[in-house]
Amino acid sequence: MNLVESIVGWQDEIARIRRDIHQHPELAYEEVRTAGRVASLLESWGIPVTRGLGITGVVGTIKGHKDNGRAIGLRADMDALPMQELNTFEHASRHEGKMHACGHDGHTAMLLAAARHLAHSRDFEGTVHVIFQPAEEGHGGAKAMIDDGLFDRFPMDAVFGMHNWPGMEAGSFGLTPGPIMASSNTFGILVEGRGAHGAMPNLGADPVIAAVQIVQSLQTIISRNRDPLDPAVLSVTQVHAGSADNVIPTDAIIRGTVRTFSDATLDLIEARMQAVCEQTATALECKATLDFQRKYPPTINTAAETEFCAKIMESIVGAQRVNRNVTPSMGAEDFAFMLQHKPGCYVWIGNGDGAHRSAGHGMGPCTLHNGSYDFNDELIPLGGTYWVELARQWLANPNHSTNSANR
Repeated sequence: MNLVESIVGWQDEIARIRRDIHQHPELAYEEVRTAGRVASLLESWGIPVTRGLGITGVVGTIKGHKDNGRAIGLRADMDALPMQELNTFEHASRHEGKMHACGHDGHTAMLLAAARHLAHSRDFEGTVHVIFQPAEEGHGGAKAMIDDGLFDRFPMDAVFGMHNWPGMEAGSFGLTPGPIMASSNTFGILVEGRGAHGAMPNLGADPVIAAVQIVQSLQTIISRNRDPLDPAVLSVTQVHAGSADNVIPTDAIIRGTVRTFSDATLDLIEARMQAVCEQTATALECKATLDFQRKYPPTINTAAETEFCAKIMESIVGAQRVNRNVTPSMGAEDFAFMLQHKPGCYVWIGNGDGAHRSAGHGMGPCTLHNGSYDFNDELIPLGGTYWVELARQWLANPNHSTNSANR
């Protein structure tokens, strides 16, 4: 591997920072300690810092030795998840019910390593904005930063993101042009009927029966209305009704999620859900009200930036360790909001199979959103090098002009 020597030398120090962040996880918009630590480190390296963007976000601005009029954004997320850590090693979470189970502590560490090198060397042209984002886990921190003026206050021609990927070999990368992560959407359906004694169902209108029929019929949207070549998921994850064995309740609630890679498919699914709910309920003398919430759009990489990122990766780890057409995930990522405003690319860096975990790790697998997960600190030099080379070479490339890069 062709790694930046200074970042290799700082690996242990940056890993200690990462583990400290892991010990003190903070949930969405509560990342006060984490943001403070990040901002203080950036300032200690001579980087001007803006705090409080999008409530708890941090942006550091690093100027190269020459201003060529171009700027790039590199983004890492900082928030943890509201779940219990199962690991008992020394750097396990010290806060009950909070855990860095998605590796945002590692993402922060890799970008810190890159920022430190860029600030010390200044061996690049243009401007690098390092973006430390809050509230990725379901709370739209990227949108909050944008709404708070991210791209107005820090003009940039493109923006890039990276996420660790368990199960992918450490030392490898994955990316693809177009959609790499799905949209995230939730729905709730209130089914209203007429309550009755369980022994006298003829006197009521049973919302439980209507809910069951709706749940079954919703699956026909995926199997019969959606183009089978267009990936989509509709999952009912909750059904709530009733409080006694001999009482037909007055209402039932259905909840779930929808994931797609395109807005057109999402529009189709929402419209069909509306029709299925209303008409199925009406046929059973009930009423159904659909509440459909669009949360995160799909994460869509622009082709030119994806190709550029792939070449950077290949120069670091070799072509055989770069999957240029990785299978997209039906998981979601709010970096999608940034890619709606700027061209860019979101990539995966292999986190390995879990063998890196310290003694005392949980018995579960090292997968995302699992209580036994831990970030692989061996990725710090690799991820930091990728950020440095991406910024350095993208800013130096005349093909990425301000006019061609902006949307």
